[in-house]
Amino acid sequence: MGIVSQEAIKQFQALMDQVDEEPLKRTFQNVHQGYLVETFGRFLKAREYNVVKAHKMLMDCLNWRVQNEIDNILAKPIIPTELYRGVRDSQLIGLSGYSREGMPVFAVGVGLSTFDKASVHYYVQSHIQINEYRDRAILPSASKKYGKPITTCVKVLDMTGLKLSALSQIKLLTIISTVDDLNYPEKTNAYYIVNAPYIFSACWKVVKPLLQERTRKKVQVLSGCGRDELLKIMDYASLPHFCKIEGSGSSRHSQNGTDNCFSLDHHFHQQLYNYIKQQSLINESVQPIKQGSFHVDLPEPAAEGTQIAETIESELNKFGNGNGVSDSLDGLKINGD
Repeated sequence: MGIVSQEAIKQFQALMDQVDEEPLKRTFQNVHQGYLVETFGRFLKAREYNVVKAHKMLMDCLNWRVQNEIDNILAKPIIPTELYRGVRDSQLIGLSGYSREGMPVFAVGVGLSTFDKASVHYYVQSHIQINEYRDRAILPSASKKYGKPITTCVKVLDMTGLKLSALSQIKLLTIISTVDDLNYPEKTNAYYIVNAPYIFSACWKVVKPLLQERTRKKVQVLSGCGRDELLKIMDYASLPHFCKIEGSGSSRHSQNGTDNCFSLDHHFHQQLYNYIKQQSLINESVQPIKQGSFHVDLPEPAAEGTQIAETIESELNKFGNGNGVSDSLDGLKINGD
C-alpha cells in the first residue's frame, strides 16, 4: 500500500476542516505552503496510510509548533555572529544545489560534526531554522521555478571521520532525528551515503533491519565520494564540495568558504542568516533582540530511535574495544525522516 488514495485525502481534509482555532490554522498554513495534498500524503505515509493516526500526528505537530512558537523561529537569530559561526563549524550541514528534478540537495557532514561549540538548544534551534527556511522559502521558490510541487529534498551524507569520542553526541542526534520524524515527516526523498569506510558495512548490517522499510528504500550507499552516481541526478555545480574530487573526503577546511557548503561564508548560510536578521528587525519594535538560545521542548526519542542509537553505539564500541582501534573510527548516523 504505497499510493495515497483520493478517499484517504478527502477524509483527512474533512478532519482538518474541523480545526477552527486560529493559531492552529495559521501554523498549518506554514506547514503546507499551499500544497495540501502533498502534505496530507507525507503524514499518511508516515503513519502507514492510516487516516486517524496521520491526523493525530499532524495535530500533535501543529500543537507543538504553537506551543514552541515555531512560526517565529526565523526571527530569532543566534547571536553574536561568532557564536553562530561556531555552530556552523561544528554542525556540518548546507545546501549545495538542486537535483535535475528541482529538489534541494542538502549535504551533511556526519563524521566531522562535533556539536561542541554551543549548548544543545542552539543546535536544535539551528536545525529547526534550516528546516523552516527549507519549507517556507526554498521549496516554494523551487516549486515556482520548476512549475510543479516540490516538497521534498535530497540528502548526501558524508561518512568521513566519525570518532569514538562522538558517541557522546548520539543523544543529541537522536533528539534532532525525533524532531524531524514527528514534525517534518517524509521531507527527504533519498539519502546518498558517500565516503563510507570499512566499518560502515558492519554498522549498516545491524542498523538496516531496525529502520522502517520506507526509510531503507531511500538509502543508497555509493562508491567512494559518489561523484559519478550523483552526476546522474544533478549537475556538477550542485555536487557537495566533498564529492567533487575522488578520494578527497570531507573537510571543513578543504575548500574556500564560498565553495564549502558547510561554511557560514557559503551563500546559502549567508542568505539564511541575513533573512533571519531581517525578520528579527521587523519584530524588534515589538520585542527587542536578546542573546540566548530559542528553547524548544525536546521530544522523548521514540523506541525505534533509541534502539538504533544504542545499536550504533554498541557496534562502534565493539570495534573500538575488540579491534584495538583508536579514537579514529568512521561510522554511521542517519536522520530517518
